[in-house]
Amino acid sequence: MVKQYLSYALGAFGHDAFYATLNTYFAIFVTSALFVGKGSAAEAGIVTTMVVVIRLIEIAFDPMIGGMVDNTDTKIGKFKPWLLAGAIVSSVGLILMFSSLFGLADSNKSVYFLVFGIVFVIMDIFYSFKDISFWSMLPALSVDTKVRNRFGTVGRFGSTLGSQGVIIVIMPLVIYFSQKFSGTHGSTETRAGWLGFAIVIGVVSLLGALATFFGTKETKNLIRNDTERTRFRDVFKVIGENDQLMWLGLSYLLFALSYVVTNSLLIYYFQYVIGNAKAYSVIGGVTAVLGIISVPLFPIIVSKITRRGVYVGGICMMLVGYVLFNFAGSSAIMMYIADAIFFFPYPMIFLAALMTITDSVEYGQWKNGTRNESVTLSVRPLIDKLAGAFSTGIVVIAAVHSGMTGNAQPSDITAHGMFIFHSFIFYMPMVLLVISALIYQFKVTLSEKKHAEIVKELESKLRTRKAKKIEAKVEN
Repeated sequence: MVKQYLSYALGAFGHDAFYATLNTYFAIFVTSALFVGKGSAAEAGIVTTMVVVIRLIEIAFDPMIGGMVDNTDTKIGKFKPWLLAGAIVSSVGLILMFSSLFGLADSNKSVYFLVFGIVFVIMDIFYSFKDISFWSMLPALSVDTKVRNRFGTVGRFGSTLGSQGVIIVIMPLVIYFSQKFSGTHGSTETRAGWLGFAIVIGVVSLLGALATFFGTKETKNLIRNDTERTRFRDVFKVIGENDQLMWLGLSYLLFALSYVVTNSLLIYYFQYVIGNAKAYSVIGGVTAVLGIISVPLFPIIVSKITRRGVYVGGICMMLVGYVLFNFAGSSAIMMYIADAIFFFPYPMIFLAALMTITDSVEYGQWKNGTRNESVTLSVRPLIDKLAGAFSTGIVVIAAVHSGMTGNAQPSDITAHGMFIFHSFIFYMPMVLLVISALIYQFKVTLSEKKHAEIVKELESKLRTRKAKKIEAKVEN
């Protein structure tokens, strides 16, 4: 089991390093390096609008992708073929996105936009296959909630280090490759620097997927064997009829959107409010250390106060962090303290949501009579993609309307621009978090105790059915 835990953690490390790069830093690359000078705001707006629109359209296909994964039957399981193919294509796609597409961004912008759209669609489809197959492996690794908690915990441990590690290395890597390939000095960022950074992340993502591919194994049991092929016309029905999945999904969407928007705009805060972009790297170190502490605490804390206590209580702690953010001003130290309080519960809230979604596989099987692992688990990646798409658009809108684009300096930001920026980075996310907590508190009833009762009832029902079939064969 140790090998499986480690392999799953390594896969999550590379996967979330990829996710953070795509959803947090691509918008920054577009506004600070890809398009600069006259007309750059409009050009950046076109690219980010394309990303948002394409993702919103493609999101409708995620449950179908989950259905394709569910219907896959190979010697190496139903998840691993998609995991490997998705990792290879999406890594290449990420590298192409962090480039000028062979100079088209300068020589022919119309063609660049067309080619970019094609590259992004292909990358995003294969990323969805990878994302859905990776996280929907959880219910296939075990039906025991405690074992799932361990896999979820080590997975989140790896993903936390992956996503927060990007914060630590992004500026040093971008600056290093800028100096290496463009001959710059100091902290100047170039396209080549961003491309070098993207190549590193693409390789890390692929290596993590290979670790999971070779190091994990699906389990076989009575409950998992009670599976029928999912027709594409039924995939949305499967999700829609699972009321606990729907309520949890709404709550998690608001939570994820608030976190991603704030996290994405923090680098702007350090650059344009504090006036020291390099100080942002410390955030990654702080959150990585806190992730190492926070994630292993999840099984202990959840056994004491349940997932509901972790989810709602964690959001309350994040709100305290937001209050401190608002009093930080230009103090980097205060920002570090506020971000520590803001981030600490985040991995545990994610795990509480992930475990609830995972348990809703058996809930749907118990309620509707069919088991759908990948279709059900596709909801979490779908929501993260939706939050990422919206956040990309929000980040660009916030940057443009606050005046934080191109070669702007902290002294160029007006009081009105600063108010707009604070509204996007702090005020709006706080409202979303409150609504998220209220939905989970009053609408999500699938507790650990309820899930254990459902598993016990399913096992009893399936044993009885199996015994009757054997008895019928004997009589015949």
